[in-house]
Formats: sequence, structure tokens, C-alpha cells
Amino acid sequence: MISVLRKDKQYSFWRLLKEFPNKKWTRGGLDHLLQTVDHVGSNRCTGSGRSHIVRTVDNVDAVADLIQSQEEQSQTHRSVRQIVRELSIPRSCVPDVRKQDLKLKC
Repeated sequence: MISVLRKDKQYSFWRLLKEFPNKKWTRGGLDHLLQTVDHVGSNRCTGSGRSHIVRTVDNVDAVADLIQSQEEQSQTHRSVRQIVRELSIPRSCVPDVRKQDLKLKC
């Protein structure tokens, strides 16, 4: 929102402070944010988020094989802890793979 106001409407530091009086912005913090918006085009730099090195195609396929029972053998699914032990991936990544990549629900 700040990047839109800065780029499209040319809002200055003082205009932003007038428009948002309930925000507890400091002069230095807002100046730094506006410099970033002017330089990059938004308030986030490319690659500033958390990397997804665990959710590779190979790991997603491996989790898919382990999380679901096989067709001819029932009760062959694995728990989250068992999958983590077998694949050596972080425990928090298995539910993310299940939900976001495989689109499965419990």
C-alpha cells in the first residue's frame, strides 16, 4: 500500500504521516522504507523471503509415496515422525507438503 501511494500518488514523508496518524512511525524508519520503495519498487527485495529448498520435486514425490497407503497394501502409510526420520527433512515441512503441494486433508 505504501509503495502504491509513493509511486502513483507521489506521497512524501509528511503526507504519509498526515494520512496515517495512528501509526507509530519514526522518521528514520519511514525514510528507510521510502528509500527502499524508490530503489526496488516495493518494500521487499527479491529473495528476501524464506527459501523452499526442502519442498523440491523429489521430496514432494517421496512424501506422497510415504504419506498415503499403497493400493494393494492397506495400512502402509507413515506418520509425520516416520517420514521425517526416513527422509531427513524438517518436521514442519511435511504438513506443508501435504497441504500445499499434494492438496491432501487429514
